[in-house]
Amino acid sequence: MTEATQDILVHTEAGVTTITFNRVDKKNSITTTMYAAMADALVAAQADASVRVVVFQGDVAVFSAGNDIGDFLQQPPATQDSPVFRFLRAIAAFPKPVIAAVCGPAVGIGTTMLFHCDLVYAGDNAAFSMPFVNLGLCPEAASSLLVPQMMGYHRAAEALLLGEPFMAEAALEVGLVNRVVPPTECNGVAQAQARKLAAKPLSALIETKRLMKQGQTPQVLAVMAEEGASFGRMLREPAAREAFGAFMAKRKPDFSNC
Repeated sequence: MTEATQDILVHTEAGVTTITFNRVDKKNSITTTMYAAMADALVAAQADASVRVVVFQGDVAVFSAGNDIGDFLQQPPATQDSPVFRFLRAIAAFPKPVIAAVCGPAVGIGTTMLFHCDLVYAGDNAAFSMPFVNLGLCPEAASSLLVPQMMGYHRAAEALLLGEPFMAEAALEVGLVNRVVPPTECNGVAQAQARKLAAKPLSALIETKRLMKQGQTPQVLAVMAEEGASFGRMLREPAAREAFGAFMAKRKPDFSNC
């Protein structure tokens, strides 16, 4: 079994492809290899006519802590063809329904990827956060566009400028989450909804999603590319170097000169 299949499990049954974060000992933090595996799984699910729905899920205690910082620093996304950007483009443009089941922390891309899902179910222990500014970086996954659209500007500013966690009930209130359930039921609820969708005509699912998103997808992909360029530049600047250095040294960062 390869590293990719150990850390990202992909299982297809009865029209549903389930992609599971399986790195719980590392809080499901995402490596370059994992991004590649998820991008490949989405490409395969899109091409497979028998697949009607994709479900992302984690553990009852943690969805994803976001990027694996050590791996990220060793293999920063250098180009738009980097695995992380391949994954983001794939999920943003995926034509079939995508569901997420989120329990525990969903940090960084663990939250921003949810804005590209069609249905999101959360455990009552879910905690969403987008702490890019705290790392000397800018938002990604077109979240600078999608978060204000969903939450309104002031709530989006609070989430993106302060980077502090907000809980499941707050996510439900702003529309990021469809339903809040006990953590032990979350994956099951998502799977039940996926089975409902898988029983419907694929052509109708795809056309309905296309019509809902048709005016937005080109803008999302353009913003995603602009954010990616800014993100890459900011990674090399003093604020990010200080933030990551402090993280690795387990000390508080000092941004007084950044």
